[in-house]
Amino acid sequence: MGLMRFIHTADWHLGMPGGFLSPESRPRYAEARIDAVRAIAALASEVGAAFVLACGDVFDSNHVDRQVVKRAADAMSAFDVPLLILPGNHDPLDAASVYRSTAFTAAVPDCVTVIEGPDPITIGGIEVVGAPWHATHPGHDPSGPVIDALTPGPVRVLAAHGVVDVLSPDATDPALIRMDGLCSALDDGRLAYVALGDRHSATEVNGDARVRYPGTPVATDHGELDPGQVLVVTLGDGLAVDTRPIGDWAFVRLEFRLDGGADVDALDSELAALPDKARTVVRLYLTGTLSVADDARLWTLLDEQGELFAALAVSERGSDLAVMADDTDLGALGLSGYALAAAEDIAALASADGEEQPAARDALRLLYRLTRAGT
Repeated sequence: MGLMRFIHTADWHLGMPGGFLSPESRPRYAEARIDAVRAIAALASEVGAAFVLACGDVFDSNHVDRQVVKRAADAMSAFDVPLLILPGNHDPLDAASVYRSTAFTAAVPDCVTVIEGPDPITIGGIEVVGAPWHATHPGHDPSGPVIDALTPGPVRVLAAHGVVDVLSPDATDPALIRMDGLCSALDDGRLAYVALGDRHSATEVNGDARVRYPGTPVATDHGELDPGQVLVVTLGDGLAVDTRPIGDWAFVRLEFRLDGGADVDALDSELAALPDKARTVVRLYLTGTLSVADDARLWTLLDEQGELFAALAVSERGSDLAVMADDTDLGALGLSGYALAAAEDIAALASADGEEQPAARDALRLLYRLTRAGT
């Protein structure tokens, strides 16, 4: 049997709002997702893939803007091989399906096939059977009946979307894909490969190279493992899976303990050293104790660095940074009388646990900036 090759991808999430980004970055992020579609098309030609299989959530929802649909269809015209799209939980084949909208049907190129049911599609010697979602919450595993109906035969790939039970903390979820059923079908020759979507991290499920998530081609959040790629799958005398990079956005998590000005300097240097800031989203987890002066300088540098990144934010839940104001800090404000007394009250609130602590810290930072601006 000769070698048969295809590209496995999923979770494009075209039309994702990107509310976590700065307003200036959102159009670039949206464009990056469209660019990824064209990059996948170019890769398919480069590696000689017989087709591209997109396993769900190609669109972020069935209610994305019409322009997103039109631009997506235009990008899909770059494919010179068939593009098979499986509807997932974000873009199910329900009454409002984006795939049945006039915006899509009027513009989609001939190379695109939306998998609407389990009927097999044979391309390049590979039979693809799909389990599309017809509702956002189907209440069952759409792939189960498809697998049960299969018999050993051709080289066959299952296109499915959802969470495999061995990866879920909730074993009672009726929509989980059962790993035992997948392995049984793979072992007895009903399937040669299981192409999954839904998980944004590239994942070899349970260490089985035959069952995979490719991850999202453009990173969408912190905590994703190896996003920004697709899988080139080769079937024949065995299975070979090669990862290929696609997206160039990065989500970076940095943990820092700050206990003085030198630590603030170190954080500043690490942020400055990060590459490609315009396509990098940074989340900071800060702990420690700073003086009012060092805390004010910290937030000044975060404001300045934030203008360079796609987004830069301090995690409220994961951070525990205390601000301790001593007599030296308050003396540096140059206040006296009632103003000094008010500053001392604010400092006390900023140093104590309570609902007023965040507002008090913000007030101290502002007060320090204002008084220092006049010196």
